[in-house]
Amino acid sequence: KLCGYLNKLGIKGPIKTWKSRWFFYDENKCRLLYYRTAQDINPLGSIDVSSASFDCKMENGEGVFEIRTPSRAFTLKAISKQAMMYWLQQLQMRRWEFCNTQSRFPSNGILSCSLAFVSYFVFTFVDVVDNDDFLPLVKTPTEVVGLKAASLPAPQASTALQNFSLKHPWTEIQNTVYNICGSKQLLGSNWNVFSFDEFQEHPENVDEEQEAEGAGDFKEGTLEDGRMGPRLNWIRKARWMNSGFPGSEELSREKNSVEKVGVLQQQILTLTEEVKSQKELVKLLHKALEAAQQEKRVSSMYLTAAEDKDRLELVRHKVRQIADLTSRLEALEQEKKELEQTLTLRDSHIQELKEHVQLLMEKNHAKQEVIMTLTEQMARELSDPLQEANTITVETLYKQQEEIEHLKDDIDAYKTQNQFLNSEIHQVTRLWTSVAENEKALLMKCACLQARNCQMESKYLAVLRKLQEAVPGLPNSHAELVKNLIQEALQWDVKEEAEEALSFELNTAFCPFSEYDEYGFMTVPDYEIEDWKLLAKIQALEIKSNKLRSQEVVEKPLRERWNSIGELNPSAELKSLIRSGIPVEHRQRVWRWMVSRHCSPVPGHYQRLLEQSRSTEHPACRQIELDLPRTLTNNKHFSSPTSQLIPRLRRVLLAFSWHNPAIGYCQGLNRLAAVALLVLEDEESAFWCLVYIVENLMPADYYSDTLITSQVDQRVFKDFLSEKLPRLMAHFEQYRIDVSLITFNWFLVAFVDSLVSDILLRVWDAFLYEGTKVIFRYALAIFKYNEEEILRIHDSVEIYQYLRFFTRMITDGRKLMNIAFNDLNPFPMKLLRNRRSMHREELEAELCELEQIKAAYVKERAEQGP
Repeated sequence: KLCGYLNKLGIKGPIKTWKSRWFFYDENKCRLLYYRTAQDINPLGSIDVSSASFDCKMENGEGVFEIRTPSRAFTLKAISKQAMMYWLQQLQMRRWEFCNTQSRFPSNGILSCSLAFVSYFVFTFVDVVDNDDFLPLVKTPTEVVGLKAASLPAPQASTALQNFSLKHPWTEIQNTVYNICGSKQLLGSNWNVFSFDEFQEHPENVDEEQEAEGAGDFKEGTLEDGRMGPRLNWIRKARWMNSGFPGSEELSREKNSVEKVGVLQQQILTLTEEVKSQKELVKLLHKALEAAQQEKRVSSMYLTAAEDKDRLELVRHKVRQIADLTSRLEALEQEKKELEQTLTLRDSHIQELKEHVQLLMEKNHAKQEVIMTLTEQMARELSDPLQEANTITVETLYKQQEEIEHLKDDIDAYKTQNQFLNSEIHQVTRLWTSVAENEKALLMKCACLQARNCQMESKYLAVLRKLQEAVPGLPNSHAELVKNLIQEALQWDVKEEAEEALSFELNTAFCPFSEYDEYGFMTVPDYEIEDWKLLAKIQALEIKSNKLRSQEVVEKPLRERWNSIGELNPSAELKSLIRSGIPVEHRQRVWRWMVSRHCSPVPGHYQRLLEQSRSTEHPACRQIELDLPRTLTNNKHFSSPTSQLIPRLRRVLLAFSWHNPAIGYCQGLNRLAAVALLVLEDEESAFWCLVYIVENLMPADYYSDTLITSQVDQRVFKDFLSEKLPRLMAHFEQYRIDVSLITFNWFLVAFVDSLVSDILLRVWDAFLYEGTKVIFRYALAIFKYNEEEILRIHDSVEIYQYLRFFTRMITDGRKLMNIAFNDLNPFPMKLLRNRRSMHREELEAELCELEQIKAAYVKERAEQGP
């Protein structure tokens, strides 16, 4: 037991007095209880050690130390320096042991339980291996601490009234009455000072400790002054090193029966705790299994329900489940806020300790300089005995030597204080690390719950959409109920709901869900058709769920890999990283590097083109003005004619029309330039990016008047579609579907306005690095992603309607990327060039034949006359 008498500094206005108090450590709640005497039953107060820090200030005198809690600072004084260091070391180790125990067993949940076992083994390993000792070991001063000190008389204060606690008069009266009335009965029944209920948790430890001390005294003997002999000191020090902290149960080398029984009892307790933890895990697994079986039964009931009323009841049950998940999420958020407040307090205290250590080091350095100066002065003065005799008397020299000795003592004291502060910082840092790991686990659990909540809402909305399609076949009452549910679902504000759910940031990794993304694209599509409004809600929830699930597993490791890359150089690793998607903070730098590799910007060229466009109007100027309002209407930076990026986009397109007169301007270039402006932000950089795409990445004549190369690519794509997806191509041929009516715009503008913004920018990352083959691969992957849905449609009109918007329904960018680059057995660029050459020859021959037919027709009409 950690207990003993200490003097506590009491402050009442301007009066400061030391009062003797009996202190006892409560290991269940990690607090120090203090009484007036060891025989009192009611404590005068307590000190919370779990959130406290410790400090020993040498300026206050020998044996004085402080315990600082978030609410108050306690100044205590031990009988000696050794006793002070013993108290400080013991409090440090027991605070760490308590925090360690708290982190082993979180409240509930399978994830928390698994983390508890991980932290259990980690902390157990740390206790044994991580033995960073900043202070020399202090042996137990048995004459001033421990249960033996309770039997000794309390230190006498100057007056009896001075030791009386004026702040707790009722407690003092209770303790006095208890001591007077109950002392005879208690002493007659061999009463112990810790026999009351609050401290009866481990009574066997007291007996074992007393027996161990008695055996040690019997074997080793004691010195005349009451201190332990050198051999006993060595044994206790060895036991301390083996156990990991002072005061732990020691295993001596003498194999006597009492110690063996103690070891076996300790093993039994350890195994009992492990069995309890395993039982808790089994219970949690049973609960998870029961929940899964319940979910399966509910799904079976929904599928086998004969009437729509039963299905609607199941839908209401799902709504109640969603509400329950929402309440659990709010509770976790409240717990997280409390953890953040605790962490803030600890961070501020660590900062104060660091500043205090810095001040002590500076003061120590200054005193060392003073000592060195005095030493050098003495050496100079002692070098000349005659001058010393004339200028310095013996008394002055003695005073200087005495002052040096005092300074040396101060240096030793400050070194001890510095060592203890280092130990305290180390302990607080370990506590802070433990809290940070627990907070991270809690945030991960919140993200998983939120992703699951999004999935539940998405399923609920999908069920409503199916019911919406079946409304004509439902009774009037059911149809009215479905209509009300759909209106209620459409009234949910996705932005407000997401911001409330993600009001916290998950270690700067989980980004809050908002109406617009980083580049200004709408995260929730704004469909004009009323029946698609519910579809937009489902899509937004699926995107949100995918982001939450992939953030920690995929996005965070990917960001770490990008952060480790310095200078960019072409390599297989860089290609793999670019295909996976460039993080927002690196995308602008990487795009500039990719453009500059193949298209060296000419200084001043862009400014000259702008001057030319101001002085002379280009023939394409009118068409550019018509296309500007139709550029990226789902982006807030282009949605209004007064947007800031509209004039910049106009200047980029006019400059390109003068730069490349053969093309001038083609519909579609406005979308390419707009995406480049959003990412690169600079006009000139966006201009050179447009030049790089049109003149380097795309084949010649891709944006000419005839668009001949664009037509060639459509034929090449149909060949690849027949080879990679033969069932789908046969389905299109059966219903006479011309896919080029849908895919022509994909190739012309590289999927702009077709894919959601997150997937679109990933496609552009790979497109700028690898070229046009990326467009073919992603076009095939889009059809493969939705192949089964298309094959279930058996009407040409419905197929065309589905193909109009099915690209906007793709929400899993990782899955689409794997299909594009892995599942479809990618083709090399050489094969693409050969197919283009073959189809170009065929198309040119067809165009020549058409020209001949046209010329013959014109000639025939001319010969026939009017």
